[in-house]
Amino acid sequence: MKKLILSVMFVAGVAALSPVVAQSNKTVMVGGETMYPTKDIVDNAVNSKDHTTLVAAVKAAGLVETLKGKGPFTVFAPTNDAFENLPDGTVETLLKPENKATLTKVLTYHVVPGRLDGSKIMSEIKAGKGKATFTTVSGGKLMATMNGDRNIVIQDESGNKANISVYDVHQSNGVIHVLDKVMLPK
Repeated sequence: MKKLILSVMFVAGVAALSPVVAQSNKTVMVGGETMYPTKDIVDNAVNSKDHTTLVAAVKAAGLVETLKGKGPFTVFAPTNDAFENLPDGTVETLLKPENKATLTKVLTYHVVPGRLDGSKIMSEIKAGKGKATFTTVSGGKLMATMNGDRNIVIQDESGNKANISVYDVHQSNGVIHVLDKVMLPK
């Protein structure tokens, strides 16, 4: 009995010290649907009503198999509204077959190798004295800063900024953070 109590105390202590570990097994709602930590990035994203444009773009760019791969990947996933706020005709132009290379560059600009949950990004910002820079799969840079105590802001190479609206959507092959804007590489 004493051993059981110590085990429970140890597990509870780990969960209290590391909310990300505890959260990694929880399901999160995105786009009105449950995102399951046992599914990969693509299998979860196709269910989000807020990410239909992103999913269509991933398919058009031929990135489905990559994002279903082992990873791990950190995906900064713009919502449909984020894509709608691009200049008129941008999405339609990017989805044309002749613009596949440009579309691929834009999409892979939203992907960072590794599993960067919110706590990791915040610790990198703190270590960088208020700013962290991440190299994306496309080879570009994304910068992260804090706006207050808990809000991470992502900035592209042109200075455009996006807020993370949903943090730490854990996947079997990475983590997704939902963005309110599309980041554009130079």
